[in-house]
Amino acid sequence: MLEELPRLRHPEVIDGFVKGRVSIIMPAYNEADCICKSIVEVRSQFAAVCNDYEIIVVDDGSVDGTRTLVEGLRDDDVKLVSYERNQGKGHAVRNGFFHATGEFIFMVDGDAEIMGEDVGSYVRALNEADIVVGSKRHPLSIVRAPLLRRFLSLAFNMLERHLTGVKATDSQAGFKAMKSLVLYRVLPLAAGKRFAFDVELLAIASLLGFRVRELPVRVDLRAQVNVGQVWRMMLDVLGIAYRIRLRRWYQKNIARMSNTYTPIIKW
Repeated sequence: MLEELPRLRHPEVIDGFVKGRVSIIMPAYNEADCICKSIVEVRSQFAAVCNDYEIIVVDDGSVDGTRTLVEGLRDDDVKLVSYERNQGKGHAVRNGFFHATGEFIFMVDGDAEIMGEDVGSYVRALNEADIVVGSKRHPLSIVRAPLLRRFLSLAFNMLERHLTGVKATDSQAGFKAMKSLVLYRVLPLAAGKRFAFDVELLAIASLLGFRVRELPVRVDLRAQVNVGQVWRMMLDVLGIAYRIRLRRWYQKNIARMSNTYTPIIKW
């Protein structure tokens, strides 16, 4: 158990966040069949490495009873954030962050199909890095996924790196860790709410000079490829590239840290 992450009676506050506390944001959309199991999995992983953590489940407009199931847990360590209309992962993370109190943020998908191979290594890595990205292409990662999904993931990563300058070998693995101050600085500049939120987050972080490190993940992807979602992700990435390379919108707004961009296409 990591000694640097105790739960203090009178916690010390750094930059407005509780020192050593881990806030786990779990966006969930129609995850009724697995959300309770995912919460148990996340609790097990994080309880093994820290005493002070909170799980923030963001019900992104689910219509299958996800919210009711989370409410039924009656767990003091689990916070539920919910709203009526589905608005995408970026919007969910933003809303989850408004309720986060920890010095460190972990982003874990609601289905928990992707988890860090060693959660403790992610926490320790944040002593030197600002963002730690789980990568399916890390040599120590364990990946179970359909061949087509692997191919599309690799092709998407090659394209996004070329268009946006993101250096991570895998932006889409649903397990990331960062200092809360990083998300505090990135979110006001993020224009997207849905499909390419992770790409935009890393692109902005790169422009801000944050240090990124990659670590292995354990992946068990069961769902098939959603062609419509892939197409929309591609359009979103083109929008990010447009804002970076042509309009230089992010660069111009970094000093002001305000979001003034109105997307041409609204999903």
